[in-house]
Amino acid sequence: MSIKVTLLYPPHQTWPGSLVKPNGSLAYPMLAGALLEHEIEVNIVDAIVGTDKETVDEVFYKSTELPSGLYRTGLSDERILEEVADSDIIGMTSIFSDQETMVLYTARLIKKHFPEKLIVSGGVNARNRLERFFDAGIDLVCLSEAERTIVQIVRVMERKSRDFSDVSSVAYEKNGRLVLNKTKIEDVIYDLDELPMPAWDLMPMEKYWEIGRPHGGLYLENYKKGELKYAPLMTSLGCPFKCMFCHIAGETEGEVAGPIGKYRIKSDDRVLREIAQLKDLGVKQIFIEDDALFGRRNRGMRLFKKIRKENIDILDVNGVNIIHLLRKGKPDPEIIDIMIEAGFKEIGLPFESANPRIISKYVSNKWDPVNSDVIGLIKLCKQKGLMLSGNYMIGYPDETREEIQRTIDMAKTHVAAGLDSVHFMCVMPLPGTPLFDMAMAGGYLPKDIQVDKMHWVKANMINTAVPPEELEIIRDRAWEDVNPDTYKNAKKKMVWGLEGQDIPYRSEAMADG
Repeated sequence: MSIKVTLLYPPHQTWPGSLVKPNGSLAYPMLAGALLEHEIEVNIVDAIVGTDKETVDEVFYKSTELPSGLYRTGLSDERILEEVADSDIIGMTSIFSDQETMVLYTARLIKKHFPEKLIVSGGVNARNRLERFFDAGIDLVCLSEAERTIVQIVRVMERKSRDFSDVSSVAYEKNGRLVLNKTKIEDVIYDLDELPMPAWDLMPMEKYWEIGRPHGGLYLENYKKGELKYAPLMTSLGCPFKCMFCHIAGETEGEVAGPIGKYRIKSDDRVLREIAQLKDLGVKQIFIEDDALFGRRNRGMRLFKKIRKENIDILDVNGVNIIHLLRKGKPDPEIIDIMIEAGFKEIGLPFESANPRIISKYVSNKWDPVNSDVIGLIKLCKQKGLMLSGNYMIGYPDETREEIQRTIDMAKTHVAAGLDSVHFMCVMPLPGTPLFDMAMAGGYLPKDIQVDKMHWVKANMINTAVPPEELEIIRDRAWEDVNPDTYKNAKKKMVWGLEGQDIPYRSEAMADG
C-alpha cells in the first residue's frame, strides 16, 4: 500500500497589531528529507502563506478576526481540506505554544471531513499537552526528534495496520487509556551526519522571500527588493546550558523526549553540503538556528574558517552566547574576525538579565554580568561592521522592581555603546520547561491557563513580585525609551496592522512581534 504524507503548517493566530510572520521552521524539511530518503511520497503545505494556487496578497495579507479577539492568517478551511484530500497521513507541528489553537482547530476540521486519515503531531508543546491534542482528534504525538519515527509510522500504515505498539517515541490512546512509548537512549541520533538532508526544495521559498519577514533580524533594511533570499540552517542540536525557561532543560535522560538536549554537532563537511544545497536553490542569506553555535569553541572556529569561502550572508538571532565571544571576561578579537570573514552580518546577544541572582537561578549561569566586558564586546563588534541586537527578559516570579530596572539600565548602556536594537521580553513559562512546572506549583499560573495566548510582550504570570499590569507598562516603556529611533521606525513600518487593515496597533507593546 502506497502512503502519501502531507506536512501542514496550519494557519497562524496573532495578537491584534502584532507582526505576522511565516512559520518556515526546519521541522518539516527535515522530516520530509527523512521520508524522501525512504522513497515515501511527501509534500509540505504552509497554510500561512498559501500554495502556488494563490498569491500572498490573497492569503497572507488577508487576516480575519477570531472569537478570541486574535487574528487568523492563512488558507481557508476549504482550501486546507483540498490540500490534504489525497493524503493518508497529516503531520502538524506544535513546537511553539502559540500554535496550539490553530493546530487543534485544523485537526478537528480534518477529522470531521476525513475521519480515516491519520493525524500526527509533535513538538515540545504537543508532547506536554497530550490530553488536549487527543481530544481534538489527533491520533499520534511524536515525543522526540521524529526523523526515524515518522518512517516507522508510515511502515505501519503500509501494512494497513493501526498498531503502533512497536513504534518508538510516540503517544496515543488505546481503549480509552494513554499509551506512552518513551524515547530510549539508543533512539537518539548522536551523529547528526546520519540525518537525511533537509528537503528545502519542498518549501514555498519564493513566497517567504516575497514577504521578507524572517522570524528575526534587523538586516531587512539593508537589502533591496529581490535580494532577500533567506533560509534556516542548523549546524548543531541541543545546548550545554539548561535555562529554566527553555525546553532543552527538560530534555534529559529519563524524561519522555529522551536526552535530546545533549549538545550534538554536524561535521564540517555536512554543513558545507547543506550550504551548497541552499545556494543551488538561490539562497543568499542563512539564518543559523543553533541554540549554542559555539558550544564547542574550536569546532565553531574551524567550521567558520571553511565557510568564509561560500560568499553567503550569515545571521544568528539568539544562538551566539556571550561567554563564547569572551576570553577571561574580555572580548575575543580572534573569534569575531573569523565570524566576520565567514559572512556574519548580524548576531543577537542573549543578555537575559543584569542580575547575577537571576542569571544563577534561572539562566544556568551562562554569563557573568559583573566581570564581563560586554561594552568592549559591543564596541568591537560594531567596529567590525556587525549589526547587534540584545535580548533581555523581565518579570521572573520573584524579580523585584529594582532588579528589573537594573536590566533596563544595562540595556541603555548597551545601546549607548552601539547596540542596534533591544528586545525586552516578559518571561514565558511554556509547557515543557522547568519554569512552567515551577510556576504551576507556585501559583504563578492559573490552572486553566491558555498557553497559546502567551506572548513575549505580555505579562504571562500572576502573583509575581511585580504585578502583571505594572510589568507590561514597564516593558512597553522600556522598549520605547531604550531602542534607537531608526529601529523603532523600521519595525513600525512592518507591522501588519499598518498595511491597509483596520486593526488596533500598539507600537510600544507589539513592535517586537
